[in-house]
Amino acid sequence: MRALAAARPLFSALPSLVRSWLPPSSFRTFASVSSSPPSDLDLRNQSRGGLPRFFSDDLPSCKGGSVRVQGSEFWHMAKVLRLKQEDRVELFNGKGALVEVCIKSLDKTGVDFIAQEDQKVILPQGMQWQVFAAFGTLKGGRADWLIEKCTELGASSVTPLLTEKSSIISENRVDRLERVSFAAAKQCQRLPQMVLNPPIKFDTLLNHISKSKLCLVATAEATPLLNAVNSSPKKTSGVLIVGPEGDFTKKEVEMMLEAGGTAVGLGPHRLRVETAAIALLATLVMWSDSQETV
Repeated sequence: MRALAAARPLFSALPSLVRSWLPPSSFRTFASVSSSPPSDLDLRNQSRGGLPRFFSDDLPSCKGGSVRVQGSEFWHMAKVLRLKQEDRVELFNGKGALVEVCIKSLDKTGVDFIAQEDQKVILPQGMQWQVFAAFGTLKGGRADWLIEKCTELGASSVTPLLTEKSSIISENRVDRLERVSFAAAKQCQRLPQMVLNPPIKFDTLLNHISKSKLCLVATAEATPLLNAVNSSPKKTSGVLIVGPEGDFTKKEVEMMLEAGGTAVGLGPHRLRVETAAIALLATLVMWSDSQETV
């Protein structure tokens, strides 16, 4: 305690000491940076706010506009977070639009908001990846995990793929995966929301491959992923394909490569479907981000 008391004068003198060590120009520089207009980095990160965020199909287009929110989002606001009049939140529509609003009033069925700013539209940033994965046979929440992480990592879409070894996926399961993706989009504050497409058959996949400028097929004993993409020209979008447990058949691989796909390897070990999908997507997100800064 004596040592702490003796140190207090030194702590109180620290601001003046720092000013004596740093030239006045340093403070002028800091002030000019903090008051400067938003940079490109600020614009890229403006979708990540500090307020609670909720979904609404309808959004006010300009400051002063109003909107009413009901249903599960209202229940979360009123019963879970216990928001009250004059509290502020953000509303998004899953299509890239975002607006800060203030609670005007609440009743038993919904909450009315007033916009505190004009609506912003945040366009997708960086390279857009479409993921096709044969996860129809996954059990124990593993498909949920795949969808959740693809949402967090920024995949533009995920499409369940029906192959010879993964030929079905129930409609009820697709509905559940849509809810998982929606919850993950709210948690990670991504704009716009990831699209979960209906399942497609292998023949339809070949059409997507032939139209894509960059298509990567994860398969065993192929060229390492980074070796393949580092030699590829820069693109704005790409297709990522992950097969079922047990991998694609030899015929399926041949057909995808003939359609224009590039086989890529993900290391020496046999990976589960969800592990392969996330490893592939995460690596390529970081790779494409690094290309943006070059």
